[in-house]
Amino acid sequence: MISRYGIFCKIIETGSFTKTAELLGYSQSAVSQTIKALEQETGTTLINRRKDGTLLTVDGAAYLPYFQQIYQAEEALERKEREMRGLENSVIQIGTFTSVSRNLLPELMREFKKKYPGTRFVLQQGEYTNIAGWVRDGSIDFGFVNAEAVPDMEVSVLYRDEMVAVLPEEHPLAGQKDVSLAELGREPFILLDEGEYSVPERAFAKLQIEPRIEYKVYDDYSILAMIRQGLGVSILYRLVLEGFEDGLELRPIRERLERPVALLWRNWETMPFAARRFASFVKEACVEHGKPL
Repeated sequence: MISRYGIFCKIIETGSFTKTAELLGYSQSAVSQTIKALEQETGTTLINRRKDGTLLTVDGAAYLPYFQQIYQAEEALERKEREMRGLENSVIQIGTFTSVSRNLLPELMREFKKKYPGTRFVLQQGEYTNIAGWVRDGSIDFGFVNAEAVPDMEVSVLYRDEMVAVLPEEHPLAGQKDVSLAELGREPFILLDEGEYSVPERAFAKLQIEPRIEYKVYDDYSILAMIRQGLGVSILYRLVLEGFEDGLELRPIRERLERPVALLWRNWETMPFAARRFASFVKEACVEHGKPL
């Protein structure tokens, strides 16, 4: 809706109350009342109404550049609001890890870009500790983490990701329907590097088990390649393994291990609009489906 300053400027552009009313879809009386209200606000006559058109008074000419500046600022603000609603030229920066990057984000980003094609995504791969650090220092808009790894920050849990034992084919433990942490701890063990907060290491420590950790590897799929070569056994998240089971044996762990996958942010109210919209989109999708897509 155009303001009284905008209507004033339009009258000066068209030279007519009637033409301005037609241009804006207003009645002529509404335009006249708007100018009368503006003249009451300024305490002076701004426009002389004549049969051959309109003429600025001296005071009207003095006010005109200020009214034009206000009107131009209002138009710029309206354009920006339209841009924000459509998320034009918006960059959403997200901290993430393998299972989220592979199982959750691709479909959600695709669906979001259908609604807001002007958005772009920047994904920074990491582990819980550095993702939390990136959120704290503002390097990213929000991140995905294990909720238990960042007890001092605001999170929203999306779903729980179970861990399973991953064994080479024909491994002796593959003959069992499930395996225990004690059994896995006696084998050459390849530990997934989750940063300062490791779910398997905490589970071993709770049971006072010292596993034979021979390798510590950040990349899940490097661990799978190593297991296929018979270099050891591991404990990995089930979602990471979907579609990569060939040459491996997966078994449930008797002592259930899982992580609550959560969204992490520094301040919801000051998060960039596009990032906040996408974070809400992610939360709604996970609630609707009850699990990763």
